[in-house]
Amino acid sequence: MPLVKPFKATRATSDKAAHLISRTYQDYDKKELKAQLKYNPYSFLQILNPGYKYNQEISGEERFNLVRNRFLEFKEEGYLTEDENSCFYIYENIDPHHTYTGIIASMSTEDYENNIIKKHEDTLHNKEVLFKDYLKTVGFNAEPVLLTYPDQSEIDDIINQIKTTEPTYDFSTTDHNRHKIWSVSDNAVISGLQAQFEQMPHLYIADGHHRSASSALLAEEMGAEKQSYNYFMSFLIPESQLNIYEFNRGIIDLNGLSKEEFLIKLDQYFRIQNRGMELYQPSKKHHFSMYLDGDFYSLYLRKDLITIETALDDLDSQMLYDLILKPILGIEDLRTDDRLIYSYGKHDMLKVKKKVDQGLFAVGFGMFPATVEQIKSIADADLRMPPKSTFVRPKLPSGLLIYEF
Repeated sequence: MPLVKPFKATRATSDKAAHLISRTYQDYDKKELKAQLKYNPYSFLQILNPGYKYNQEISGEERFNLVRNRFLEFKEEGYLTEDENSCFYIYENIDPHHTYTGIIASMSTEDYENNIIKKHEDTLHNKEVLFKDYLKTVGFNAEPVLLTYPDQSEIDDIINQIKTTEPTYDFSTTDHNRHKIWSVSDNAVISGLQAQFEQMPHLYIADGHHRSASSALLAEEMGAEKQSYNYFMSFLIPESQLNIYEFNRGIIDLNGLSKEEFLIKLDQYFRIQNRGMELYQPSKKHHFSMYLDGDFYSLYLRKDLITIETALDDLDSQMLYDLILKPILGIEDLRTDDRLIYSYGKHDMLKVKKKVDQGLFAVGFGMFPATVEQIKSIADADLRMPPKSTFVRPKLPSGLLIYEF
């Protein structure tokens, strides 16, 4: 049974919350990032980009130490304060298309290690160590791991009752998102929510495998010194609220094949239809979209030629690797081969088409998004998806709530 604990969040004062939180760092292009740093002194980006103050690009341990300094300065200036009581935090995000509501809490690294919190992706050890060192130096975590659980009406009822009260925060940001947070310190309510999670055998990581793995490394190194190192901040939402998008693939060359030779090799496993300039998007699993030499194609798997023995065998990103990327295009390592470029599905195949037309890719592939059921089946079987198999929303803003060690 998962251990779900309240914690004392460090967070922006109410008058600065809308100015302080930031989107995921990678969401900003260079011009927007520069504008934020120049014109918004309260932005959490000021903490994450400490070199801007000195007009320097700073990396490594030096950057980590300066991030820590900027964070302490924000606390000294009163932009950030720590709650007096441990709380669960009900967070609701309303964007132009979706509403997400869940619980921000701290989770046990022991549950992560014991597979009570289940994984579906592999992690890179050097990346784990780097982020572990970052957390150890800066002393806080500002981006929760996204966890999901089966929908529970009892949890929904508790959350809906909390939402009838005045929120701690209620503000909108310039990306057309509305943010609401309710701080829950009532022991009876906390115990009621914990009791519901205690009935669940497992939780599943939807997004944040490297963050959780790094937190586990940090606990192994520092957990004996301070209990807070043995937990990591998470956002728990029901499965029905997850939105899962695909990552498209672009390949720089055809591995020495002509267009005609490449299509003949694909014909072994797929029914191929040239759709010309008609933008084709797969409508179900085992259907693939391809853009090659000015034309869109639909690729339908010849199912009688494929044996599906595990949950991973049934995953489209794995099929693409097993049937096309590795045997035909010669791509062995999906993490390191620089001939393979990923583009998440929000940008759809039009972005891939543009890069093929520009000569940056030789061919592009699109897939039908994976489902929650596939993620869970793969995690339950202790298998791992290929990298960039899912792009999951919601993506929580940085600095909304901060977990200090």
